[in-house]
Amino acid sequence: MTYCAGIRVSEGLVMIADTRTNAGLDDISIYRKLHVFETPGERVLALATAGNLSVTQSALALVTEGLPNPETGEAETLMQAPTMFKAAQLIGAALRKITNEVKASLDEAGVNYNARILFGGQIKGEPMKLYMIYGQGNFIECGRDSPFLQIGEHKYGKPILDSAVTYDTNLQDSLKLGLISFDSTMRSNLAVGPPLDLVVVREDALKLEISCRIEPDEPYFHGLRESWSAALRAAHIAIPAPPYWENAKRVQPGAARPPIKAV
Repeated sequence: MTYCAGIRVSEGLVMIADTRTNAGLDDISIYRKLHVFETPGERVLALATAGNLSVTQSALALVTEGLPNPETGEAETLMQAPTMFKAAQLIGAALRKITNEVKASLDEAGVNYNARILFGGQIKGEPMKLYMIYGQGNFIECGRDSPFLQIGEHKYGKPILDSAVTYDTNLQDSLKLGLISFDSTMRSNLAVGPPLDLVVVREDALKLEISCRIEPDEPYFHGLRESWSAALRAAHIAIPAPPYWENAKRVQPGAARPPIKAV
């Protein structure tokens, strides 16, 4: 299991991925799942992978070394793609090819071969994009109304992004909220864990603004986790008690309790 998130706001793109993989409770490893392809001034592309590791690694190798075009026979690579849409199609084709090749044997062995990829970035001359690419090769694009995409174990971190991220959220806050969503996920699911890899790309910069790995003992992330927990405790304490709690306290022992009105 894994958790990867991409946040596409007006100022740019934030992508974060954990590094934990497991094939059982006693078989846990660390693998990088966030990969960057960059030619400064021309293109900057980031891919975050979730699902069967052998499938995603093979698909990445294909788009790096070249996938034969069925019409021309020439090998096409991610760094040669003329547009983000064509690049997403290439990744989808590679993911579909590998999935089809291993499906029968992995089905027979009872191994899950499902895989998904978050693909974001910008190629010179067109807007920044963020896509979610499925194992069948099809994909969806992130939009202004839903300015983030997630793959893997996303349910614990989704409420954070749902409640706070909009298309107009600035890059700094987008990064902070993304890290809080990872904190929420790691607290609830041991299959997601550090180190975390992250990249930040500013619109039209065509180069990485931030690229780093957050280790388990990294001071800022540790402080963020503590601050968020303290803020949640303070927030719930500050919320008034439910009115039906106060009503219940006024009822004499043995007396009939008033019905709770539907809201």
